[in-house]
Amino acid sequence: MSEPLPRRLLAEGLGTAFLLIAVVGSGIMAAKLANGNTALALLANAVATGAMLVVLILILGPVSGAHLNPAVSIAAAARGQLSPGDCFPYLAIQFAGGIVGVWAAHAMFDLPVAQVSTTVRTGAPLWLAEGIATFGLLLTIFGCVARAPAATPYAVGLYILGAYWFTASTSFANPAVTVARAFTDTFAGIAPSGVATFIGAQLAGGLIAVVIAGWLWPTRPAPAAQS
Repeated sequence: MSEPLPRRLLAEGLGTAFLLIAVVGSGIMAAKLANGNTALALLANAVATGAMLVVLILILGPVSGAHLNPAVSIAAAARGQLSPGDCFPYLAIQFAGGIVGVWAAHAMFDLPVAQVSTTVRTGAPLWLAEGIATFGLLLTIFGCVARAPAATPYAVGLYILGAYWFTASTSFANPAVTVARAFTDTFAGIAPSGVATFIGAQLAGGLIAVVIAGWLWPTRPAPAAQS
């Protein structure tokens, strides 16, 4: 990418923070206003998250690629679209930004900033759901980038909006989001005991997506410079 690394890292950190503000903040608001209707709360949570993703990818995509997700950055590095030297800083700032976003959401709603989730999310069906959710997300990204790049923000936002509903896990599909959500004991939380297996399933789904994407949309070497 043409942008200097510090500028790209700022974009990734801010973007991941705002993504978690949307996930956690909308979950808190939805739980307050839905009067015990979990389906309505989930719908509000999903719509807010999907809408925020569209905005973040539109404004930050030209700066950093708007990965906002370690699975996306690792997959991009595997496909030669992000240098290995840039991948680790991307991951670090995404994890840090996600946690800061959770803390910001708590502060906005006058909740204790430091929390640990007690919501248990575990079991083979949820792990399978996370693998499928991440696989589909990465296929959506790679397919759009290869064939319809202008549609990427909208496709990703709509995919996550839909995946909230068609996956048993409500589609975390993002290791940074998963870790950050362990730090909120609100509607969006996940107990720390479930984090590692969720991330393992996400990375497995991402790896399979990289392989399939390589067949569907093979990367092409840049043309040689003409003298």
